[in-house]
Amino acid sequence: MDALSAACIAVLGAPPATRQKLHGGDLSDVVRLCLDDGREVVAKSGPMVAREARMLAAITEAGAPAPRVLGVAGDVLLMEALDETAPRDDAWATFGRDLAMLHARTGAGYGWPEDYAFGPVAIANTPAPDWPTFWAERRLRPFLPHLPPALAIRVERLAERLSDLLPEAPPPALLHGDLWSGNLLAGPRGRFFLIDPACYHGDGEVDLAMLHLFGGPGPGFAEAYGPLAPGWQKRRAVYSLFPALVHVRLFGAGYHAMAERFLAALRM
Repeated sequence: MDALSAACIAVLGAPPATRQKLHGGDLSDVVRLCLDDGREVVAKSGPMVAREARMLAAITEAGAPAPRVLGVAGDVLLMEALDETAPRDDAWATFGRDLAMLHARTGAGYGWPEDYAFGPVAIANTPAPDWPTFWAERRLRPFLPHLPPALAIRVERLAERLSDLLPEAPPPALLHGDLWSGNLLAGPRGRFFLIDPACYHGDGEVDLAMLHLFGGPGPGFAEAYGPLAPGWQKRRAVYSLFPALVHVRLFGAGYHAMAERFLAALRM
């Protein structure tokens, strides 16, 4: 018996009858299963699925839309299956309000009880006493040993200046943590659901930076989410550098130019 069958029997009491590999899942396997009794679920396999289950639960507890966790068995996470639909005309406005609701759920400080990873790239979430320190020590400096010397020098220069660029103590919002468009699923009623989280607590503008990294949200989002504090453009460049460095680690030198672009915007 393979891991998916064993997980379904352990959590749901029935084995899968059919399997359909889903799109995405660059760093893990995601499969839609139809059980012998007709129920449909989504199974995600990987070494950190229990941590992801806890993150999804935190998102839903905050009132934001995410797949319901059915259970975890070994390295398999079982979730409700959401049928993809075309987004409604007001989907982005609705998501702006949903994301604002997520960010309104604040924690005691910056970080998360567990570390995480994007494939082989470890993501440390150990708390820090203030936000600039967290961003420097958990989101920028861990990449320095993996960068070409010239790029590493520029990233270190930015890390040293974060107290001038970032707020000392923004509200520690509950973040999705990897909020690009591929992690939004247009589900029931054409509403966007959050998938594949990498949660921690921090400045809500981190999620906004990621959401704009490869394009941007649709009409109505910005108005529904609400206004940003002055200086958000520079902060967006700071926050966008982190996913650029993740891409450098995962996919190589082809993403050096992206990282350099954000550093140049900050005059680093």
